[in-house]
Amino acid sequence: MLSDIVLLHGGGQGGWVWAETIDAIRIEAAQSAGRLLTLDVPGCGRKRAWDTGKFSVPEVIESLAAELDANDVRDAVLVGHSQAGTLLPGLIAARSNRIARAVYFTCSVPSNGQTVAQMMGRGVQGSVEDEVGWPMDPATASQEERFRAAFCNDMDEDMSRSFMAKLGKDHWPAACGSDWNKWLYDAVDHVPATYVIALADKILPIAWQERFAARVNASRLVRLDCGH
Repeated sequence: MLSDIVLLHGGGQGGWVWAETIDAIRIEAAQSAGRLLTLDVPGCGRKRAWDTGKFSVPEVIESLAAELDANDVRDAVLVGHSQAGTLLPGLIAARSNRIARAVYFTCSVPSNGQTVAQMMGRGVQGSVEDEVGWPMDPATASQEERFRAAFCNDMDEDMSRSFMAKLGKDHWPAACGSDWNKWLYDAVDHVPATYVIALADKILPIAWQERFAARVNASRLVRLDCGH
């Protein structure tokens, strides 16, 4: 029986972001992959219309877990990108009977007791030792400039315009970024983890990705010459 592959998107995006990845998997690994499923965080993708004002992180995780149940996912490879790294451990802990392996693709992984907002900080990269920082100063650069710098550095102009046109419609619940700081990394050691380091990532520097990989106890590191 082929393993299901379950894909969870990053911040400011929805399950739609995986469309080209799914096409590539179907071409390159059609014989070795089972079902390809995309999840949507409440407020994103198929769940854009949801009222997420009072959603807590445990409720977000349970929403995602319910999708695994509805699709009867078994022995799945759970793949997360970027901010999804904050939810993968909780989702694995909630449905450990359904997940066989986790893959963190250039994921952010705050330390316990730290929110995502605290991890990222408010300055540029390198300005504060214990904060990731941003590729452009949030105080002076527009959101579009920051998003282009963070997400589009390995895209041509047509691809950049197409991608940027899709941003701004998907919003993770506020609690995911500013409230929650209780991560479950040690609770999921029984599930093998791979961390994919993007060598040309402009929002998560390589040194930080390596630190994040250690936090999720990744037993395998893969390095790809690509952006975030």
